[in-house]
Amino acid sequence: MLIIPAIDIKEGKCVRLTRGDFSQKKIYLDNPADMAIIWRKQNAKMLHIVDLDAALTGETINFEKIKEIVETIDIPVQVGGGIRSVDAVKKYLDIGVSRVVIGSAAVTHPQLIEELMKLYRPSKIVVGIDAENGIPKIKGWTESSTVQDYELALQMKAMGIERIIYTDIACDGMMQGVGYESTKRFAEKAGMKITASGGVTTSRDLKKLNELSACGVDSVIVGKALYECNFPCQELWYGFEDEMTLDHNFSTARKK
Repeated sequence: MLIIPAIDIKEGKCVRLTRGDFSQKKIYLDNPADMAIIWRKQNAKMLHIVDLDAALTGETINFEKIKEIVETIDIPVQVGGGIRSVDAVKKYLDIGVSRVVIGSAAVTHPQLIEELMKLYRPSKIVVGIDAENGIPKIKGWTESSTVQDYELALQMKAMGIERIIYTDIACDGMMQGVGYESTKRFAEKAGMKITASGGVTTSRDLKKLNELSACGVDSVIVGKALYECNFPCQELWYGFEDEMTLDHNFSTARKK
């Protein structure tokens, strides 16, 4: 189980939200690159970065902050939030981002996924599905799609996408446990590589998610629980060190 710390950026600062509510914002550090260094020193093998401003506007507002993170640390970085064009994807990959997460655009402009799959390896493009009661939410979780989460996943799979980042919105940032049943249901129906996200509160949640490895869940994004020090970071990573793996493409140099 690969454990991936999350860094959410809003107005240039490292923040965490509760259930994606921008009015429930807590600032942790003024410089997100400093937080990236902290997680790297705690033995993180990969980071998940979200541009929250871009998720609402579609503009790469915090691009320079993300570039600073990529240039500062020596581990793979995946980036999401408002990436809705081929140019935006290229812009991130050109600075060394290892893989790009497409969220809203997978629903509103599925032809973008088809085009990206012609240009890049599947390991470079990941689709993020953030769902509430099985319905994907888009545009910073302000709108709902018209399909079920697993239906969207199967559409993406048919286009060549191999990995989904699945977030149970009801659990995200609540510190009340992971959405085990919703993730299990989704993973079983999607039949893809799954990165779980949302609600991880203690190491027990990680062990629970690890039971879903047979369903394709091989990694998990952890946010607020790390920031609120719910478990010692070193103990967290050491406990899963033997099972920690990266996709083949990430076992080589980040910029190769």
